[in-house]
Amino acid sequence: MKYKTLGRSGLKVSELCLGTMGFGTENGWGADKQVSKQVFDTYVNAGGNFLDTANIYTQGTSEVFLSEFIASERDNYVVATKYSLYENTKHPNASGNSRKNMMNSVEASLKRLKTEYIDLMYLHIWDNLTPVDEVLRGLDDLVKQGKIMYIGISDTPAWVVSKANTMADLMGWSQFIGLQVEYSLVQRTVERELIPMAQHYNMTVLPWAPLAGGALSGKYLRGEKGRIKETSNRLNERSTNIAREVVSIADELGVAPSSVALKWLMQQAVSCIPIVGATKPLQVEENLKCVDVTLSSQQMDRLNKVSAYDLGFPAAFFEEDAVKKNLFGGFYNQVEQRAFVK
Repeated sequence: MKYKTLGRSGLKVSELCLGTMGFGTENGWGADKQVSKQVFDTYVNAGGNFLDTANIYTQGTSEVFLSEFIASERDNYVVATKYSLYENTKHPNASGNSRKNMMNSVEASLKRLKTEYIDLMYLHIWDNLTPVDEVLRGLDDLVKQGKIMYIGISDTPAWVVSKANTMADLMGWSQFIGLQVEYSLVQRTVERELIPMAQHYNMTVLPWAPLAGGALSGKYLRGEKGRIKETSNRLNERSTNIAREVVSIADELGVAPSSVALKWLMQQAVSCIPIVGATKPLQVEENLKCVDVTLSSQQMDRLNKVSAYDLGFPAAFFEEDAVKKNLFGGFYNQVEQRAFVK
């Protein structure tokens, strides 16, 4: 496993992040402690050091399991967790992005993780209520207190993140260095605004559901069942065609389809570290094989073509011939283009 610096920081993390949402069985699926430890060991023995959890995952059990797994060598690991989603429903301030919930959630996560600090703390989901400066000042206070080292943000509009990082830069506060979003060959609409924004601010993109709920592993083509329902937008004609192309390229390379889907993300222009979840050691072993795969430019083009999506306005408008002609005075093809996403 190779390592990357996380966003605009000196923090070194492995090129794949282990998602631990399935550590625990409280949600009716997942892995018990013994199997979770096997998953953890498989990842760590391959050189992995980047662990992703959240306060709400398996009702806190994910953090509890991790606390035991990392206890003997805490400083060896980069532990990321999140706040925003409710831990209980006793009062209206037990969820959301407010400073109150932030502070309470961080203290609870520190206790469950049995650690003095959290390496990376994410805002989990934007609530459309809390002022940006309230979030930033609260997170920066936690950094100054040494309770968290770095900050990230997940599932938030690009304009909010842009405003936040610009404000943080001007005020001397901690900036977001990691961006978690749903991103895969099936879900590419984040390329409209979020991915270019992340590249501009030198944020590492950390895709969740990089295999589209298993659709890109090829298992649904084989008739296997999964946790996602047949009505899911991850199981439609477009995603089926994408999965077939992924499987075709995988067969050419003699690798698993998951390796192709993950490597497509890792070969994007923006710094990208997929979050790979697993409830079985074998799943980790298969996902780890992607680090040794290289997709040719022709294979990348095939995947980009089959997964093409509606760019929407203004991106689609910029691609119109008349716009290019008027904007560049006929010199469009003679001017170097700096594309954010291939």
